[in-house]
Amino acid sequence: MSDQIKLALVGLGTIARSQHLPSIAATDGITLTAIASRNAQEAGLANYTDIDALLAAEDVQAVSLCTPPQGRFAQAASAIAAGRHVMLEKPPGVGVSEIHALRRLAQAKGVTLFTTWHSREAAVVETARSMLADADILRVDIDWREDVRQWHPGQQWIWQAGGLGVFDPGINALSILTRILPDPVFVTDAQLEVPENCQTPIAAAVQMSAGGKAQVSAAFDWRWQGPPQWDIAVQTTTGTITLKKGGAELWLDGVLHSSSEDHEYRRLYARFVELIGRGESDVDVMPLQLVADAFLVGSRSMVEPFHD
Repeated sequence: MSDQIKLALVGLGTIARSQHLPSIAATDGITLTAIASRNAQEAGLANYTDIDALLAAEDVQAVSLCTPPQGRFAQAASAIAAGRHVMLEKPPGVGVSEIHALRRLAQAKGVTLFTTWHSREAAVVETARSMLADADILRVDIDWREDVRQWHPGQQWIWQAGGLGVFDPGINALSILTRILPDPVFVTDAQLEVPENCQTPIAAAVQMSAGGKAQVSAAFDWRWQGPPQWDIAVQTTTGTITLKKGGAELWLDGVLHSSSEDHEYRRLYARFVELIGRGESDVDVMPLQLVADAFLVGSRSMVEPFHD
């Protein structure tokens, strides 16, 4: 393999343009050479309408999948079968079992598989993890609310089966939660509010347990008006640690402790380069497992239709 990893990006939507393209350009050791997208192109690169055509024509060594989770298994499996390393945007798929299958395929083929959770790369997440490593945790409260029309305008796939609905942003909170808490987390109850004309929830209240000791309560809502609320408050016997703005700020007992700029996707691509260099994979399905469990144990109530 050459010093520069040749990368293909599959899917060229809003997040790919705003996060992936600039982050790839800013990452040493990797170069974007090709795009596969049904509806978009990028000047100066080789452009294809589907991944199979790209894989047949280009000698890229790695593929980053930024498509909706429905149908992503087939794309990832094709890339792995072709001997390419694969990076998956969150959520990695529509179900937990297909990610386990991809992990086995990648291991058999000897390529890297990386299931990314970009919110884990937020500025203060690792600081919070260190602070909580030996803490006596009493309870955790997650407040994750945003306006779906601002963040997912016109994206109908999120309302279809496999699209996760409000858990598409909510899984970001769950990825942080499962990173910073020292004990395993499991779902005990959930209430899912589903619009009459949709298959996935627009709001959810989820109850969890951390290590069978501390209660975790999460409120996810896509009907929020105004600036998003992306907060996780962890009460311990010595005080409260709160991650605000999706992990950009860390507060101790109501006082700002630290904050930093957003470089989440840059860190993901740097990690991808590192994993490829080491011949390793990084596959974590726990955030997706919690969402799956919420659907399994949750009760559903129908609410008014949603129209974008």
